Amino acid sequence: MNNQADYIIIGAGSAGCVLANRLSSHSKNTVSVFEAGPSNNTWKVDMPSALLYVMHDEKYNWKYYSEPEPYLNNRRLYCPRGKMIGGCSSHNGMVFARGHKEDFNRWASYGLDKWSYDKVLPFFKKSETWSGKNSFRGTDGPLKINKSIIDKKFPLFDAVSKASREAGFKSFNDSNSNDNEGFGTFDVSIDGGVRQSVAKAYLDPIKKRKNLKIIKNTYVKKILFKNKTAIGIEIIRNNKNEKYFCNKEIILCAGSINSPKILQLSGIGDGDHLKDLGIEIIHNLSGVGKNLQDHLEIYIQYKSKQKETLYNLSTNLISQVAEGAKWFLFKKGKLSHSHLEFGGFVKSNNKYIHPNLQFHFFPSLVINHGLENPKFDAFQFHACPNRPKSRGYVKISSKDFIEHPEIKFNYLKHEDDLDQMRESVKIIQNICSQKSLSEYVDYELRPGKNISTQEELDEIIRNTAESAYHPSCSNKMGFDKDAVVDQDTKVHGIQNLRVIDASIMPDIVSANLNANVVMMAERAADLLLK
Repeated sequence: MNNQADYIIIGAGSAGCVLANRLSSHSKNTVSVFEAGPSNNTWKVDMPSALLYVMHDEKYNWKYYSEPEPYLNNRRLYCPRGKMIGGCSSHNGMVFARGHKEDFNRWASYGLDKWSYDKVLPFFKKSETWSGKNSFRGTDGPLKINKSIIDKKFPLFDAVSKASREAGFKSFNDSNSNDNEGFGTFDVSIDGGVRQSVAKAYLDPIKKRKNLKIIKNTYVKKILFKNKTAIGIEIIRNNKNEKYFCNKEIILCAGSINSPKILQLSGIGDGDHLKDLGIEIIHNLSGVGKNLQDHLEIYIQYKSKQKETLYNLSTNLISQVAEGAKWFLFKKGKLSHSHLEFGGFVKSNNKYIHPNLQFHFFPSLVINHGLENPKFDAFQFHACPNRPKSRGYVKISSKDFIEHPEIKFNYLKHEDDLDQMRESVKIIQNICSQKSLSEYVDYELRPGKNISTQEELDEIIRNTAESAYHPSCSNKMGFDKDAVVDQDTKVHGIQNLRVIDASIMPDIVSANLNANVVMMAERAADLLLK
C-alpha cells in the first residue's frame, strides 16, 4: 500500500467514513482515504455546545462564503464546511433528521428506483442504534442516536412545547417516523453528553485495520485519467506533489462544494468553462456544480422576561467555569447539549402532501454566526422552507486548487420560497402568543413589533436570513442533461469514478442532511460491493 490501493476515497467526511468502514470490512480490499484537514480528536468536537469553535477555525473548516446573493440584497452568506476527519459531522448541530419518506419516493419518480423509501429504509436502520424502539428504527448500527429529553430538563423548552400544542399543532414521539408533522424533541447524535460524529462511530473502531490507510492534511489537486478511466489522484502533502493509483475505483466524497470543484479541476464539467481556464477537458459534463440547493432560515427572535436562556452562560465567567467542570468531569450540564434539540415540521397550507417547513428552537440569539454574544436574555426560532425551488451553482474560477470556488445559491430567486418564509413567521408568532409562553415573551425582536406590511417583512427576510449550512445537489443523480451520476453513483461517461455525498441528491430532502448522507453512503456501499 505504498502509493496504490484498490479503492481511493477522497474526503473523510460522513460519507467517506462510512465507505472506509464498509469497503475495508472485506479484507481483500485495500482502501486509502485522503483528508485535507487534521484529526477531529479534540474536546472542541466532543463537547456538543462547543460547535462554534471548530465552525470558525480555519484549521478545521473551509470557511467558504457565497458570492453576493442577488435576492438577499447582495449579501455574502457564510458557508462553513468541515475540514477534518468526520467532516461536517464533527461540527454540525447534531440534529439527526431523516428526510420524509415522500422525499425518497419523489426521487424514485425521477427513475431512481434504487432510492425509493422502501429501498433506503434498511440503510437508515443499518446506520443507527436508537434509544427508542419501533420497526422503523435501527437497533445495532454504528451511530448512537438518542431522542432528546431537553424539554424534561429546562422549563423554557417545556413551555415552548406546551405553546405549540395550544396553537393547535400535534406533538410527535419520533421525529423520524413516517408521521412527524407537528412539534417535539429531535433525535440527536449525542450520547452520554458527547458528540457522536460519523468518524467516532464508523472510523475510530476500525482505523487500525491493516488494509485501511487514512492520510490526513493532504490536498487532492485532481483526479488522474487514462482515456476516460479514473486511475489515480495527484495530491500535495508536506509541500510535495505525489501521485496515488487505484486498482478498482476512486470515490469522491468531498461534499457539495469540494466535489464539483475537484471534478472541474480534473477536467470534468462544462467544456467551455474549463477551456477558458486552460484545463484539459476529460469529459464535457455540463451539470457539474449546477443544481446547488440549501435551506435558508429566518430567525424569529424574542426578548425573554426570564433568565432561563443561554445568555448567562455565554457572558458570565463563573457560569462558564461551573458548567465546564460539569462537562469535563462528568459529561453533564448545559454543555452536554446542542440546545437545537426541539423543533417541528409543519405544512404551511393543505396543498403540501407532507410538511414543507422546518423549525428549530434555540434558547439564545445567534448573532453573526455565534461570533457575537447577545446583550440580554432572549430566544429564537429558526424557520425555513425545507424543499426550496431556487437553484444555484459551484464553479471554479481558476485552475489553482488553492483558490476557493465561486458559490452562488440564488436564495429566494423563486417567489414560492419567499412566500413560504412569510408563512413560517406567522406560525411562530402564533405559537409565541400562547398562554404557556406569556411568562417568557417580553416582546418580538425580529421581524419586530413595528413591522406591519408584507414589503417590510420581505426586507427583514432579505437582510437577515442565513444559511442552515445544508448545501447539496451540486452533482445530482439522474438521467437528464444536468445529471452527473447515475443511480449507482457512477459518474456519467467515466469509468471507475463515483461521487457519494450530499452533492448527488437530485433535490434536497425535508430535514437536516447528515442522517441522509450516512444513509446514502450505506446504500452506495451496498451497491458498490454487489
